[in-house]
Order: sequence, then C-alpha cells, then structure tokens
Amino acid sequence: MDGRTDQQRADRPRPAGHSPGGPATGRGPGERNDARPGQVPLVGRHDVLQVLDESLDEAAAGVFRFVALAGEPGAGKTRLLGELTAGAVARKLAVSSGRAAEFEQEMPFGAVVDALDDHLEEHLPELGPATVKLLLPVFPALAAVVQGTMPTVTGNTPVARYQLYRAVRRLLEQLAAEDGLVLILDDVHWADEGTIELLDYLVRHPPRARVIIAVAYRPAQASARLAALVEASLQGACGHRVRVRPLTEDEVAQVLGPNVTATRCRELFEASGGNPFYLEALARSEEPLAEGPREGDLPPAVRAALQMELSGLSPDALRVAQGAAVAADEFAPALAAVAAEVSDPVALSALDELVARDIVRPGAGRFRFRHPLVRHAAYGSAAAGWRLAAHARIATYLAEIGAVAAVRARHVERSGRVGDRPAIATLVEAGRAYATQAPVTAAHWLKAALRLMPENAPGGAGLPSRIDLLMELAQVQSVGGALTEGRETARTLLRLLPGDAYERRAKAARLAALMERQLDRPHEARSLLLDELRNMPDPRSPAAIPLRMRLVAERTMRLEFRAAQAVLDLMPDDSDDWEPSLRVAVAALRPMPAFAGGRVADALRYAEVADRLLHTAPNEHLADWMDAIAWLCWAETMLGRYGNAARHFERALDVARDTGQLYVVPNLLAGLARSYGTLGNLAQAASVAEDAVEEARLVVSGQQIVFALTQQSLVATWSGNEETALRHADEAVATGAGIGEWWGSMAHYARAMALFGLGRQDEGVQAIMKATNGFETPTLDQRTLLSCAETLAQVEAARGRRDAALEWAERAQHMRLDGVDSNNALADLARAHALLNGDPGEAARAALTAAEALEAAGERIDAGRARMRAGTAYAEAGDRKAAREQLRIAADTFQACGARTLHGQAAREQRRVGVRVPAPGGRGSGPGGLSKREYEVASLVAEGYTNSQIAERLFVSVRTVETHLSHIFTKLGVSSRVGVVSSLNRGDSGRD
Repeated sequence: MDGRTDQQRADRPRPAGHSPGGPATGRGPGERNDARPGQVPLVGRHDVLQVLDESLDEAAAGVFRFVALAGEPGAGKTRLLGELTAGAVARKLAVSSGRAAEFEQEMPFGAVVDALDDHLEEHLPELGPATVKLLLPVFPALAAVVQGTMPTVTGNTPVARYQLYRAVRRLLEQLAAEDGLVLILDDVHWADEGTIELLDYLVRHPPRARVIIAVAYRPAQASARLAALVEASLQGACGHRVRVRPLTEDEVAQVLGPNVTATRCRELFEASGGNPFYLEALARSEEPLAEGPREGDLPPAVRAALQMELSGLSPDALRVAQGAAVAADEFAPALAAVAAEVSDPVALSALDELVARDIVRPGAGRFRFRHPLVRHAAYGSAAAGWRLAAHARIATYLAEIGAVAAVRARHVERSGRVGDRPAIATLVEAGRAYATQAPVTAAHWLKAALRLMPENAPGGAGLPSRIDLLMELAQVQSVGGALTEGRETARTLLRLLPGDAYERRAKAARLAALMERQLDRPHEARSLLLDELRNMPDPRSPAAIPLRMRLVAERTMRLEFRAAQAVLDLMPDDSDDWEPSLRVAVAALRPMPAFAGGRVADALRYAEVADRLLHTAPNEHLADWMDAIAWLCWAETMLGRYGNAARHFERALDVARDTGQLYVVPNLLAGLARSYGTLGNLAQAASVAEDAVEEARLVVSGQQIVFALTQQSLVATWSGNEETALRHADEAVATGAGIGEWWGSMAHYARAMALFGLGRQDEGVQAIMKATNGFETPTLDQRTLLSCAETLAQVEAARGRRDAALEWAERAQHMRLDGVDSNNALADLARAHALLNGDPGEAARAALTAAEALEAAGERIDAGRARMRAGTAYAEAGDRKAAREQLRIAADTFQACGARTLHGQAAREQRRVGVRVPAPGGRGSGPGGLSKREYEVASLVAEGYTNSQIAERLFVSVRTVETHLSHIFTKLGVSSRVGVVSSLNRGDSGRD
C-alpha cells in the first residue's frame, strides 16, 4: 500500500489510467517495439514516427511543441503515444501520461490530474505558497503533501481561471526544469471544457522549458473548441497534427503473420477496415464474422467479437467487469466489488481471470481496461436497471468513506430520483465547488440538481429553492462564457417568477440585460429593462432602482447621454427605504453622464462624492453593483484622475473575484491597464492587460475582448512593441463588435497609434479618421479626441505642412474643457508641434506648459513626450543648454517607464545636441555599432520579415526580437522599421 486512505483515493478525480502498452525503455520513436502478448505488433506508421522523432529532438533543444494525433477509435493512437514515451525515455526526457474517459467527461481537468497527480505526491517542485494554493483545488495529491505546511484554505474562494492556468504552466516549467517533460493526454475528445481551455492557454503561452504536450483524439467526437485549439497550434508554429490512418491490406497481412491464409487476411481486412483494434478483436475470435448495420462506434463484427469475448467469462468475472465499467476506467478492486455486489475475495479472484483474459490490465494498486472500447462494451453488456443500482451503491460507498461531493456527483446524477434531497444537495455542492475554476462543469451539476428538483420546490434545510438555483445557474453560465445559455436561464427565471415579485424579477432582469449586453445585443437589453419597469406599479420604488441603473449604463454605452441623465435625474441620492449599497451605486453612476454632457464641474463633484462613499463603504456594499463601480472607474480615467481610477479599479477587482463576479473582471482589468499605462507603469500595465485578454477570452464576450485587446495594444505601443500592438488592435477591430459605441472606436484608435509607431503614417491617418468618424460625429471621449488631434498635428509638422499642423492644433484648442487640465495639456502639445518650424521658442513654452500639467496629474508618458518636444524646440531655437536639460528629463522618464521606442527617440535627439549617450548593450562591430545578433535582426527586417517570423527563424521569443529592435532603433538613430531599412541601405549609422 502507498499510505493513502480510501478517502484520499476517492477524492482524487481520476477518470482514467496511464496509457496501456507502454514500450520498453531505451527505444526511439523510429524503432518499433516488440508487441506484448495479445497486442498487435507495430507495422508501418513511418510518417507518424518521423513527426514524433522530430518533435522530441526539438523539445530536447528547448523548443515547445504541441503534437495532436487524430484518428478513429482503435486506430492505434494510444500505441503511438507509447512510442513517443519510448523516444522520450531514450532522450532522458521525463514523461507523465493520463487520459480522459468516456463516462467521466464532467470531471474537471481529469486527464491532467491523471497525468500529474501521482508525480506531485512523490515529488513536489519548488512552486511557492501562492502557486500551490491555486493548484490545491485541482490536484488532490497536493493536499496530503502540503498538509500542515501552509495555512488551511477554507471555503470556496473564487480563483480566476487564467490564474489557475498560469499556475499549471509554472508547474510544468518546474517539472521540466531538470530533465524536460513530455506530457501525454489520451482521448481528449472526452476531456472537459476546463482541460481544453487549459491546453489552449498553454499553446498560446507555452511553458518556457523543454516541454512537449501530446494529445490524441477522435476527430468525429472532438468539440469545436478542441478543433480550434489544434488549428491554433498549427497557426502558432508550435503544433503538429498527425492523422493516424488505417492500415493497408499489405500491412494487415504483415500484422497477422504468415500462418494466416490470404483469404482470411482479406476477410479480416475488409471487416476491420484496417483499424488495428478492430483487427485485434476480430483475430481473437474464431467465430464467423457477423454482418449487419453499424451501430455507434463499432462495426457489427467487432461488437459481436467483444460480446463473445465477454460472454466467455465466468459469471463472477463478468459481473466484476460490468461493475468496474460503471466505476471508472481505472479502478480500485474495492470499488469494483461494491458496484458488483460481491465480496473482496470474489472480486480479486474475478480480477485474476480478467487479467488472464486481457480484459483489464494491472497497474499500481489499480486496474484498467485494455482499451476504452472494451470498457464501453462491458458497460453496455449490463442491464440498464442494474447499472443504475450500481451507480447508487458506489455513491453510497463514496459517501461512507467521506469522498467529496465532486467525486460522488457522477454516480448521484445517474442514480438520483426526483425529490431526493441528499442527491440534490450533493449535486449543488459539487457545482459550487467548481463554480469559478470549471464553470462548465459547475453548470452541468447545477442543471442535474434542477432535474431532480420538483417544480416550485421551496428551499430550506441547506438547500436553495428552485428559483434561487436557477439564478445561481445563470450566474455560473455567464462566468463560463455560456452567455446565451445564461441569458435563457435568466429569462426562464422571469417566466417562473410571479408578476408581483418585483425585487426578485428586477434582479433576474438586470442579470439577463447584462448577458444581452455581453452578447452585443444592446437593443434587447434595453427592451427587457423597459418592459420590467413598465410592469412595476411604482417605477420609483427601491425595486425599480436596479433596472434604472442598468438602463443608465446601457444608454451611456450607446452614447445616449441625455437619456442617461434623464433617468438619473429621476433618482434621488438616497432614500430611507434603500439598502445602504444603493446610495454608493447611484453615486458611482453619476459622474460619467455629467462629463459626457460637458458638465465637467458637476462630474468632478460627483466623482469626489463617490470617492468618499467608496472609502467608507464595506466591500459587501460594492458587491451588488460592480457594473456601476466600473463606470465610476472609467469616468475617473476620462477626467484625468488616473491615480484614483487605479485605486478604485484595484479594489473593484478584489471584490469581483472574491464574490465570483468574473464577468466584469476583464473590463476592470482593461481599465486598470489603461490607468497604469498612462501613469507610466508599463510593466504592470502589460501584465494586467494580458490578464484582461485571457479573462475576456474565457468569458467569450466580443465586447470584453475588444475592451481588453484595445488596452493591450495601447500598452504595447507605449512600450515600444508596435508590431505586437498592431496585431492586438487588428484582432480587436476584426471582432466587428462595438460599432457606433465608444469601445469600438477605441479599437480603431489603438490601431492608429500602432501604425504611427511603425512609421506607417498614411495608414495611421486613415485609422484615426475611422476612429473619429472624420471628427464629424465622434464617439470617442474628450481626451482621446485630443490625442487624435495632437497626433495629427505632429504628423503634419513632421511632413513640413505647417498650415495643416496649425489647423489640427486649432481644432484641439476648441476641444478644451475647463477643469480637466491634464486632458487640455494635449491641446498645448498639439500647438507646440505646429509651432516648431515657425516659432520654436513659443513651441518650447507651449510644450513646457503641457509637461507641467501632465506631470501634476502623474501622466508620465505624455509628460515625457511634452518634455521631448520642448527639448527639440529649444534645439531649433538654438538654446542647446535648455534642450539638453529637457531631453535628459524626457529620456530619464521614458527609461523609468520602460517606453523603449520613445527612449530611443529621446537618445537620438540628445545626440543631435551633442550629448554622448551610450548605446544599449554596448557597441558592436556592425553598422551603427550593431551587435552580430542585432545586425541579424535588422537584416531580416530589411527583408520584410515580421517580428513573429524573425523569432521563429532565430529560435527566440517575439519579446526578445522587440528588445533587439528597440536597441537597433537607438543605435541607428531611427524610430521605425522603415528607418532601419533606409539606414542599412545607406550603410551608415543614420546619426547626424
């Protein structure tokens, strides 16, 4: 025994065992293994073996690879994964294998747990307490390993899924640190959504270690998300997809050997279709091959052969095989005995017979079926009523040994009866356990509980009412990205609620409207809210306030600010019959419509009131109104109060995560990224923006994805990663969401900024005009419009078009609003650009005025840009001393912020006024002092390669390429890829 209790074994969510038929140690994938007794020898497969061989070599060299084997049931995928194992062992790479299982598809992360849990129990890598805490709910072995070494985790603290996936990536990096790692996951067409999401994350954010992830699946049973994942791996240049095809007739003859007649070979080939497992099953039987229509996965001849194989067992062995099939793909003898209603000695004797007949195969204290199709046949051979009773026996046994609800739920679901309160309680507990980590699974269990609940079932005795459970289900569905299902559940709730249950109906309608908005269906959201308001006898009652507040948010999103203000004007700031949280929520909504309506003084006053209320309000008062709090945070960014905005975004994120309201997290993260970026904390901003995108992809909301990608693009541009920025912006624009709304226009603005950073001025101008609707009916906020005008003034000034630059500067002056000095500073900066060539002294003064206002607001990036413009203006005016001082401040600011391209530009301007600026990384022997690697990168840029293509060619990361480019820009004294090409073509450094 290994020391674990039955409860620990039961708590471990293992749907499956390691891949059977593993090859002998020391063979490479190009070498065939001798078949074990009863196993078909490996024949052919040279194309697959070559891909596996190449992938192993690439992984050994430090390149991440994702390998997908696709083939029909029984095609030999598992056997080929065994060949991969042998090749990994030959290269001294560590291997961990697991698989998903047909009857345990709802088990969260089951295949990954199966692969890694045993290893974690024996060898816990250095992960740190925070990472271990994230992994604890997923890997049961960790609980026993860390018991007593860290504080107990109580309750079901929500964990953002992307945080969990990042922790798993960290785990894989640690496991691969010494010997590399080959992670093999078989039968992933049966894997839960959480596993597929995790794999998708790992493909897009590969472990930084020698790692191969190899999966096998049946294409006909693969989900759309699994198919998309495999395609994404191919497009990302890290993946291989290999189709495992049937054997040819000659290969079948080779498998069967010389003792089988040609007639029999032809018969078996035609009956099996060249499928190795079917061939093996048919070759085992000496009965005539059955004929008839195909049913399910198996041809009639194969089905008959498997049934014949099972019918040859003794009654006890057959019963234990059927019980084991009900229990799990990998099972303990005790569990099979309970399911089969036999004693332990009888079960062990039956298992000896099953092993001898190669129905099951022994492992470390457990057994597994030789193939999932054998388990499928055994399960199907039992009577339906007997199977139901077996599930009930297993559920009772697991409860007796203290197994957690998530382990019992599968059997409870299949054996519970309508009105069975303990069964309902188990399913609800299981759903809540995975509500944030695996919301698709959680929704499955909650729906199962609802099926067992009688209509109009009241709550009590620890159980929610049917109405409350429907609300819980809708929220879980929204978190899991099942927005359409969540909306329908909320609408079902509205149909079930009595017409006079105003408060509960308002809560359900507000949730449904939120889902409609996430689905980019604003008109439906507004209609729903208005219908509910019309049905209320008193539209100013406390019950109506949530609907009115959601209506304000909807109209604000649609830029219908007067309508939003009209609704707000009907609501008082407080009322005796309000819950305390309502006062905070109403105050949080007031600033945005006021600012959008040009009432800046009112907006600032409202923001101050809301700030005071939030400061004294407990978190539970914020929890019910996260969408309103988000509006306050965004309003503060538009008012230039970025420090306050960052503080409120941070707190709102804590509350949203603690209360499981993950639907709003991408929006909050995007706003926090914008705040950090504007304040010059670019490293933090980039990390937060990446988190925003990951969360938005999990929610599967076009609106949230656009919000997040837009901010990620802007941060990348500020950081000097313009090509990456353009890729993010292009994806945001391509979603097609947000047309006619602020956030859709912001995506075009972000794209314009990236294009300007890349030196593609004409395209950038076109993108700005698209973002602003030609400045005729813009949907952007005042600060962003000022940024557009300022950028166009800079572009026209650089082109020598002074009059055009002055026109844009004048337009910027007309956009000023009293009270938002840091926003208005961009108008001063636009004027500085326009005056540079004609009146550089006045340009310097205008730039300094802008710099001082921006610095007072803490907006370091734009303050640095203003200082740089002041420096160039002083240089143009002949005041080199003042120029040097302003450029020094600008360069120091950009360096502190991590704004690489801007820092390079500032260094170039410093050299022009005689300041000796050391090149980053030292000077090399190439043109302009480029190092050998930098010259390689510059040459590939000149050949038209993108950053991604350069990274692939040089076997480095895209971020490394971007860092090299930043150094190249500085050394060559250029600010774009076009400048690099021109400099190389001239054969000089590009410096004055």
